[in-house]
Amino acid sequence: MIKPAVKRTVDMQILADWVEPRSRVLDLGCGRGALLDSLVQSKDIFAVGVDLEFDKIAACVQHGVTAYQGDMLEFMRTFPDGHFDRVICSRTLEEVADPAAVIAEALRVGRAVTVGFVNHGYWKNRLDVLLHGRKPRNDVYTSEWFESRPSNPVSVADFEHFCAAKGYRLVRRALLRGDWRRPCAFAPNFFAGYALYDLAK
Repeated sequence: MIKPAVKRTVDMQILADWVEPRSRVLDLGCGRGALLDSLVQSKDIFAVGVDLEFDKIAACVQHGVTAYQGDMLEFMRTFPDGHFDRVICSRTLEEVADPAAVIAEALRVGRAVTVGFVNHGYWKNRLDVLLHGRKPRNDVYTSEWFESRPSNPVSVADFEHFCAAKGYRLVRRALLRGDWRRPCAFAPNFFAGYALYDLAK
């Protein structure tokens, strides 16, 4: 299996390509601040993160990243329309109670919204369920059901249907194969292991 650190490096490189220098960036579910810290170093951004877990916020502060503990929806509601140049939801929407509300609010406070997620429709996930009748466990989903995420698994087809239904514009996307390195150009709902999207109203 590919190490999580390698996966994190790949999507961080794509995100760095999409983020404008010296822009205002909000990271929803910022974790320990690795992405924001990297973007501050490479793009000189004004970075703000929000996460529910205190230890992760403490790690952000130790790295000099501005971050707040609390509910991301409540946090975003404190900002005016278009306050941020970009809002990032990297592997976040699968964990929240109301993903549609989070995206709607992110599109209000951000001029662009970047969403990244593991593709639940990946062929190995389908095969594992078919053959074993259990939660998939492979390079895409690496943990057992009792210690795992996501709570809201989403596929490429699910997400693009959602955006079409809500009238959100897909500005660009990056689809990676199951190795999280090579681009996936054919049948991404089946062959892509990870997906990144840029959204706008």
